[in-house]
Amino acid sequence: MPPGKSRTSSWQGVVLVAITYTYFLIFAQFAFLQRLATLGIAETHLKIVMAAMAIGGILFSLLTPRIRFIQSPNLRLRVGLGASSAAALFTLLPLSFVAATALSFLIGAALGVLTVTLVTNLHQWVGNRNALLKVGLGTGIGYFACNVPLLFTATPQVQAATAAILCFAALCLPLRSAPETPPQAPNPPQTGRSFLLVLASFAALVWLDSAAFFIIQNTPALKSGTWQGSIHLWTNAALHFAAALASAWLLRRKGLSFVLYGAFVALGCACLLLLSPDRILVASILYPIGVSLYSVALVAYPSLFAPVSTAAERGRQAGWIYAVAGWSASVLGIGMGQNLGYVPPAFVLASGVVILLPWLFRLFLSRMREIVLAEVVLLAAFGLNRVLQPARQTSPSSQIERGRQVYISEGCISCHSQYVRPNTSDVLMWGPVESIQEIRLQHPPLIGNRRQGPDLSQVGVRRSALWLKAHFYDPPEVSGASIMPTFAFLFRDQRGGDLVAYLASLRGADAQQHIAEVRRWQPSTAAVQAANPAEGRSLYQRYCATCHAADGRTHSTWEAGFKRLPTDLIDGPFYDLPGSGTREERMIRIAQMAKFGILGTDMPGHEYLPDQQIASISLWVLQNIAHPVQNQ
Repeated sequence: MPPGKSRTSSWQGVVLVAITYTYFLIFAQFAFLQRLATLGIAETHLKIVMAAMAIGGILFSLLTPRIRFIQSPNLRLRVGLGASSAAALFTLLPLSFVAATALSFLIGAALGVLTVTLVTNLHQWVGNRNALLKVGLGTGIGYFACNVPLLFTATPQVQAATAAILCFAALCLPLRSAPETPPQAPNPPQTGRSFLLVLASFAALVWLDSAAFFIIQNTPALKSGTWQGSIHLWTNAALHFAAALASAWLLRRKGLSFVLYGAFVALGCACLLLLSPDRILVASILYPIGVSLYSVALVAYPSLFAPVSTAAERGRQAGWIYAVAGWSASVLGIGMGQNLGYVPPAFVLASGVVILLPWLFRLFLSRMREIVLAEVVLLAAFGLNRVLQPARQTSPSSQIERGRQVYISEGCISCHSQYVRPNTSDVLMWGPVESIQEIRLQHPPLIGNRRQGPDLSQVGVRRSALWLKAHFYDPPEVSGASIMPTFAFLFRDQRGGDLVAYLASLRGADAQQHIAEVRRWQPSTAAVQAANPAEGRSLYQRYCATCHAADGRTHSTWEAGFKRLPTDLIDGPFYDLPGSGTREERMIRIAQMAKFGILGTDMPGHEYLPDQQIASISLWVLQNIAHPVQNQ
């Protein structure tokens, strides 16, 4: 092949990397999920559909290097591109649950074939000259394109069609044939780590990335500060592009380990900053930098850095990297974000240990004396502290004290505060405010520093023991869109009952005054005027039907434990609903019950819902109840 043509055709690699990333990011991660939502596929069905994609990706990532009947990398790549293009087009059709599951498996399988073939034979399409720069350029272009507002905010159909067209365009490229001697990256730096450590490092980074991605995408306050608005999107596009080029340069100059260190620092700090929504601006800068840093290395490693000499060995390593790090770690990261709603600092630390292990090992060898001396001093200080500290009672004497220990040991403080912020909307929702003197009497104080769930300082006033128990068993069923995981396992022994007793005991001295303030609350006039019965019906199904419908799950499961069975809001009997008064007065009374519950019963409030939504629920109930006067 003439030298000029070789240089020209080697830019095929830039196009292939850019299109592959664009397809995965804008279609597989966004458009396909949005399309499933429009088809009404949600909850358990959605998990099954997405599991099918992961299974297809893992399976074909591992199988692709072992395929014998398609020897040509060009043909294998075209198979992956063709299947990816077809899968994107199929999503434009009406799909049943079974069809969506099969299509999801096809998407995963096609991506498995495409990605593993691409990174295994990358040298064939990027050539000898500036190979790493071309990988960085392709990665940067892919991420940049996905963040262009016109594409990012397009409908799922437009995004799917765009992904299909791009794959079809790549399918038509006159792909360069394999050279007799595979080129190597000029003076490839030593990685300084074994393949297993490389695999573990990539898995840790993808895990952090996927967890942070899910948390941002599903937390409105975080999403508005990162991916909403043209300014944010163009900034993300520029950061991704610049970081991808920087990654290529650093891989050449400093080596793989240095890039992985940088990616971990950026992603790890971003995950920790996401714990506080007021620091989202800094997190939104570090997150795309960390993602693009490791993404370039993830593409370049199998073909340009792995210390193996044959295509078969490169393929097997690429298959394991993409099956374990690309798919399995991604699923686990999304699961962490879904179940916890945050990335635990302990997990960030564990990831850092894995990624920084070579550097830590070298540091230990070079500073062994200092490290050993520091450990001896720390152990001596710890032992002295244990000897000198006064003896303490080790086992709590009451059920409430035992429950407080369960609260601490289960990490409830990570998501729930016990401190009502004075002079804020907290006072009406969760109040009253505790004095500093009361807080200082707690050992240890459990005020918390963040709030994924509601404040619990006065939860004993607002929630009954039965409600608390039902909530621990199945939080999303009892609390609508709750992301809290189940704690049903605590009720296998006494811990569950102890924890309920502790929470039920949380009520301040001014509880009665707060109850009086709550009874004076009314939705604003603007909220009442904006009430929408259609919205009210949807909110009722999400938050209320589980108890108030005769076949509601909470109603059926805990029927024997209710102080009084919840009112069937369609057929009655209507114990507390007003049977007289003007329409506005009745609506306000219903709104008060929906907002703050009914004292002396198991009915909770929905304090966190805005007034307009409370008014919509009240309006729908008022329009659909039968004849409450006759049923009093």
